[in-house]
Amino acid sequence: MKVLVTGFDPFGGETMNPAIEAVNQLPATIAGATIVKLEIPTVFNRCATVVREAIVRERPAVVLSIGQAGGRAALTPELVAINLSDGRIPDNAGQQPVDQPIQTDGATAYFTQLPVKAMVAAIRAAGLPSTLSTTAGTYVCNHLMYQVQYLRSTEFPELRAGFMHIPFLPSQVTDRPNTPSLALADDVRGITAAITAIVQQTE
Repeated sequence: MKVLVTGFDPFGGETMNPAIEAVNQLPATIAGATIVKLEIPTVFNRCATVVREAIVRERPAVVLSIGQAGGRAALTPELVAINLSDGRIPDNAGQQPVDQPIQTDGATAYFTQLPVKAMVAAIRAAGLPSTLSTTAGTYVCNHLMYQVQYLRSTEFPELRAGFMHIPFLPSQVTDRPNTPSLALADDVRGITAAITAIVQQTE
């Protein structure tokens, strides 16, 4: 079994993104599954193109995308993606869509195929904070989650896919009083626990 795990590059003036930092530190295999790591641009549309190319190349059984959610205090698997892009800030290519549908022929929303409640339980069992999220926002994270689900519905019906947000790193909150963060090693443990739950459910 092969799991494609994606992480965004830094955006919004940050010098690092915990998503790709954590993805890069994942082990090569988790619960017997081969882990394929992919850095993707924080850019509307382009991020989905890069992931589609990796799906065609690698033929994974699962795609798990990781993104930064500054201000959240827990690792949060996402339940649903909505057909809307609305950028609170420009992406890394300067694009800032306003109330724009992602796919004109796509569903209003897509639910993940991943066992999000089991993922939450596994992360908590590892001693880390985790909650189920029912909103992935309207920025590039939601955009990518939706686009991968659209690809699943139109091209890759056997694929299982989902998204998980992780908090800031401690170094990102030195000038953000009262903002939660999580150590990189804990991000890696949490993502590993989540993938273990995904693999166990799949098998």
